[in-house]
Amino acid sequence: MGEITVVLKRLPLYLLLLLGLGIGPVHALTIEITGGQEGALPIAIVPFGFDGVGSVPTDIAGIVAADLRRSGRFAPLAEKDIIAQPHAGAEVHFEDWRLLGTESLVVGLVQSSGAGYTIQFELFDVFKGTRLTGFSFTSGPNKNLRRVAHQIADIVYKQLTGEYGAFDTRIAYVAAGPNRGRYNNSYTLQVADADGYNPQTILTSKEPLLSPAWSPEGTRLAYVSFENRHSAIYVQDLRTGRREAVASNPGTNSAPAWSPDGRRLAVSLSRDGNPEIYILDLTSRSLQRVTNNTAIDTEPAWSPDGSTLVFTSDRGGSPQLYRVSANGGREERITFEGSYNARAQFSPDGRRLALVHGNGSMNHIAILELEGGALREITRTNLDESPSFSPNGTMVIYASEEGGRGILRVASVDGRTPQRLGTQENDVREPAWGPLNKRLEE
Repeated sequence: MGEITVVLKRLPLYLLLLLGLGIGPVHALTIEITGGQEGALPIAIVPFGFDGVGSVPTDIAGIVAADLRRSGRFAPLAEKDIIAQPHAGAEVHFEDWRLLGTESLVVGLVQSSGAGYTIQFELFDVFKGTRLTGFSFTSGPNKNLRRVAHQIADIVYKQLTGEYGAFDTRIAYVAAGPNRGRYNNSYTLQVADADGYNPQTILTSKEPLLSPAWSPEGTRLAYVSFENRHSAIYVQDLRTGRREAVASNPGTNSAPAWSPDGRRLAVSLSRDGNPEIYILDLTSRSLQRVTNNTAIDTEPAWSPDGSTLVFTSDRGGSPQLYRVSANGGREERITFEGSYNARAQFSPDGRRLALVHGNGSMNHIAILELEGGALREITRTNLDESPSFSPNGTMVIYASEEGGRGILRVASVDGRTPQRLGTQENDVREPAWGPLNKRLEE
């Protein structure tokens, strides 16, 4: 399969509104850890036992370990260094694990039957020799055992950190490249597990797709499509596949962002001349204009409490971030370091922004602390774009470029554990991390 080579350059905002940047395919994403984990919690995840015919159909322990490692908070023991393979608490000899300096231990067992699988696991504090928690899951014969592994990782993460994990969540992204299907060159809107596995095609188009955005409840995606050679904003229900154009005004229709209540979209429209920020009520289809300036205003982002919008504007001579009440009013500039600050997204707690930060010919992902204004870069790669917080606020997924094609990377908010989520062949761009799944809250 061939490739579309994509090189991101710093473009004027009006071109970013009109052009579809190269993006990539339908293959499962693979993860490569490229940074260290200083200060991470030592933990051992023992390969799960299997009670049935054949072997364990899915390496649940390996998936749990990869999830925890990816968070930057844990340093799972390498499988080659695991000294024993207990599958239940009665089989654990804590002194052996203490000698390895392991603070926590996960053991488990998969049992099969004609009806499917039962998966049990337990988490232990090694130094205290105590059981912290344990769960039992049932799964049908055709169910996804990878998801069970992500749920186990979420439980372990919450038990040991007190925060929700973000492993049983999904990401959306756009892929561009040759396709053997309906179109010779195509763009696809993809949804996958947070680790890149189980990709599903939501939409295929021969024209660019941009800016996927998750609704707060995680059942809808808003995005920009050029399928009629004109930009339009669509909302698509992921359960039914039903899609509807909600903004197809003359001029540009771009950058949809969901309100926290899921009833409105903040968008950038040029229906009245130059691009301005509007709020679109999805029920009445009424528009509320928020900004009114001769500059280009785009890329709105809602604060978690719904009171504030942050957006990108070049009204000061270069792209910078501004803040305004969702009801309109006086805009306030909030970025001053560097010649380029754009594409902001609020952290789930509303205390910081992830953004694209540039000074010269390079773009990096940075974190801006809204209280105090401190800005710090968390990536060192070039041409980084489109940051999106994990729903627990501990990681940021973003688009980058490597070897002439688009890839996705993930970094912890402290910047210590950059990782690559890449495909084997094509280009991927425009990532968006879906909402938190709290079904297993304790």
